[in-house]
Amino acid sequence: MRSAVLAALIALALPAAAVTAAPAAHTHVRVPAYVLKAMHDPARKADMVNDKRRQMAAVMTFAEVKPGQTVVELVPGTGYWTRVFSQIVGTHGHVYTIWPDQMAKYDGKSLAEWRQLSAIPHYANVSVLEQPAADLSVPAKADLVFTVQNYHDYHDPFMGPVNMAQFDKKVYDTLKPGGLFVVIDHVAPAGSGTADTNTLHRIDPAVVKKEVEGAGFVFAGKSDALRNPHDPHTIPVFDKSIRGHTDQFMYRFRKPAK
Repeated sequence: MRSAVLAALIALALPAAAVTAAPAAHTHVRVPAYVLKAMHDPARKADMVNDKRRQMAAVMTFAEVKPGQTVVELVPGTGYWTRVFSQIVGTHGHVYTIWPDQMAKYDGKSLAEWRQLSAIPHYANVSVLEQPAADLSVPAKADLVFTVQNYHDYHDPFMGPVNMAQFDKKVYDTLKPGGLFVVIDHVAPAGSGTADTNTLHRIDPAVVKKEVEGAGFVFAGKSDALRNPHDPHTIPVFDKSIRGHTDQFMYRFRKPAK
């Protein structure tokens, strides 16, 4: 389990294995200029090679992140997404990255590297918050809470498991009225619920929708930018035949404005 957790933190930062299946086609979106500028920040040169595969532009546009906003990122991993968030929100915004204690316990090296990254002046608007997985405490109300391929982990034994009804309510309370919660994760077979979170590292999208809406959120859209119809949904996400090209759902939930 521990090796799988470590792999989950760093998998997307590694070069993708070759696969014969092509990702699903998706509709092109109009990408804001501030997103494109952030993506071309010279400080993230090493990340750029993965932008097309990981659909950075589509994801940032879908998340509706804007300059001056406050973003909370759950389990930032290697910081691929954080580095762009930092440049989008700019000096008048802030990015709070959440490192659950239970996750950090299995990957102290990445956490140490993350602390160093947040200390670089270029990322002065990024903070690292270490806290128990079941807790979520942020100094300021957020415009966006964002998580990629980690929502399923909160259901696993090594994380508690976390009471998701309570946790999603904490996400809700963390957001400003009208704020967004964006969840991206690996698709599990329809009807499987949470049975595959600790083995295949996948989760049934219907479960996520039910849990998050149960906290008071309103479903506010989905994107097919990361869908891959050739993923069988029945193999671990680290299997070399699909790693880096899993079928992923992208859901957006909104906290009602009133």
